[in-house]
Amino acid sequence: MTPASVPLPQAYRLLNHGPVVLVSAAHQGKRNVMAAAWNMPLDFDPPKVTVVIDKNTYTRELVDASGQFALNLPCRAQAETVLAVGSDSGRDAAQDKFARFQLDTFAAAAIEVPLLQGCVAWLECKVIPEPHTQQRYDLFIGEAVAAWADARVFADGRWNFDGNDDLRTLHYIAGGAFFATGAPI
Repeated sequence: MTPASVPLPQAYRLLNHGPVVLVSAAHQGKRNVMAAAWNMPLDFDPPKVTVVIDKNTYTRELVDASGQFALNLPCRAQAETVLAVGSDSGRDAAQDKFARFQLDTFAAAAIEVPLLQGCVAWLECKVIPEPHTQQRYDLFIGEAVAAWADARVFADGRWNFDGNDDLRTLHYIAGGAFFATGAPI
């Protein structure tokens, strides 16, 4: 086998097949949601996550102001929604993305950010301030202060999607394409 060269601007795609998330944020009655493929767990106890939130996004403005965000894990049935909210800015619209795309929400338990109905997991996060990392790399570290999952596909600390294909998590691989989580090995 001879390895094929990958252009360096596409090198991230080799690792970028973890679940895409929808980042929701709110501050002083304003709210927004955006898609983010660059996210990962960082620590166990206390649980921490990282997510890249570009400084030019409206979601970033709300996260900077509130110090909070939620990671909503969408499922296969929500692929079109993920593309829509990831391709549309909430900054200048007459109505927010939740209303524009008819996204149902419910209240978070530990933060003041809406959570999206229909997702299969939710992490409520408070920003751990790292100004240099946030400004230079757009990388946010959040401490998960509450976590929830759909019991149909996550129980006893494990994902199990058997018989629930539409509830499989999405994995963005760029260019508008996704994979869905496969069968466990």
